[in-house]
Amino acid sequence: MKNIILFLSLVILLISPVHAEDSFKLRNLLLKKGVISLEDLKKLDSGLTIEQLLFDKGIISKNELTTLKPKVDVKTPPILLTNEKKGETEKLAKATKKDNSVTLGFTKKGLSVKSSDGNWSTNLQWRAQMRLTDPYRSDPRQVSHFSAGDESSFELRRARMKIGGHGYKPWLKYYFEVDLQPTRSTSDSSTKASSRLIDWRITLDKYDWLSFRAGQWKINYNRERVDSSGRQTFVERSIANRIFTVDRQVGVMAFGRLFPESHTDLNYYLGLFNGEGRGVKNDDSKMLYMARLQWNFLGRELKWRQSDTGYTEDAAGTLAFASSSTKGRCTRWSSSGCGNLDGFDSVSDAVRGQFEIDQFVQETAFKWRGFAWQQEFHKKKVKDNVNNTRSELTGGYAQAGYFFNDLFPVVPKKMEFAFRYAFVDEPNKTDINLTNTRKEYSSAINYFINDHNNKLTLDYSHLQLDDGLLGMRVSDNRVRFQWDVSF
Repeated sequence: MKNIILFLSLVILLISPVHAEDSFKLRNLLLKKGVISLEDLKKLDSGLTIEQLLFDKGIISKNELTTLKPKVDVKTPPILLTNEKKGETEKLAKATKKDNSVTLGFTKKGLSVKSSDGNWSTNLQWRAQMRLTDPYRSDPRQVSHFSAGDESSFELRRARMKIGGHGYKPWLKYYFEVDLQPTRSTSDSSTKASSRLIDWRITLDKYDWLSFRAGQWKINYNRERVDSSGRQTFVERSIANRIFTVDRQVGVMAFGRLFPESHTDLNYYLGLFNGEGRGVKNDDSKMLYMARLQWNFLGRELKWRQSDTGYTEDAAGTLAFASSSTKGRCTRWSSSGCGNLDGFDSVSDAVRGQFEIDQFVQETAFKWRGFAWQQEFHKKKVKDNVNNTRSELTGGYAQAGYFFNDLFPVVPKKMEFAFRYAFVDEPNKTDINLTNTRKEYSSAINYFINDHNNKLTLDYSHLQLDDGLLGMRVSDNRVRFQWDVSF
């Protein structure tokens, strides 16, 4: 249809008296419709006829070209455009160059919409994490938890909607994540399963050496927590996570990478936050301060994700140290926001500035040819200004995963085997002057159907508790099976 319209337009033009005005209008029409380009305009200005140009571009056939040629050999003088006409052509050319069309497709980040100029982009992704656990839904922390009845359960552990991309410029990035309605316990109120905005942030990422972020997110304190729950090697994070994570906070951060691809390759992160956890404004003048320094000792960065699903050919490793400090009502944080460790006052009972929290973490990570390692060691000091007590908690984990297909071809290429050890030394719930020690020994098998976007995980854990008050040791085993899929 398009070719027919162009053909008839040319016929009408050529059987009519030749006017520069008509030719000018035809050129602009073809440019606007995207039939010819700015480079083609230059060819027309140099003397090439419109019909010959259309033939060269394959829009009209040889027979149509013959039909369109004038019967009388009359030379048409070149088109002399006035300044006004030149201005119109330039405006049209700019408008054509600023094409507002978009492309639609699917990527690893879900449904993707992008503008033709590359300045606008939006990705929409849905994620579901379906889990079967036996006999504990969460990590048992007290003797009473081990002796309670079994909780074999199916649950929708996470149901998320993710929206991210960039606007105005490729380096002005945004991200939102909504937790739709996770499974709750029978004793919990319905608000425990309400939809909630867990992440919202804007990042100015123009320079590698200096970027800025503002909003609410899992701040870049330690790798295990920042690694998405959908990018984990095991069904869930280690027992150390609940005690030492700084989790999601509202605030600002400066970060960057220095001396890239050298043996002094460094990442740094400096942040200032409310310190009250997810979705809560600060109730005093005290803030949470966070600093992290990461050395990429092989000159290559590691993404914030576990398992070497990409089969890293060039080894990459990191050594990192981080610290945080704040004063407020909280002694721990989670996706639910501000909370308190066992043995400390609840948030509602605590007073402003009751707890001073100082934390430190040392961390390593490494990936090479299907092997992935990461480890963290934590220290946390809690000072209770109301009860005049001081407590120190230590803990950490070490884990490794490997795709054995290289060594044993009989093992499926997409299957990974992993092991993790974790421990926590924390105050006893009844007497914080005494210490409880918890340990975790976990093994896992992953089958990556489509990388982390579609995977099956089976893990087995032996969980152990030494109670400092009762002077007894209890232990039990746990099995979990999970399907994590993103669309």
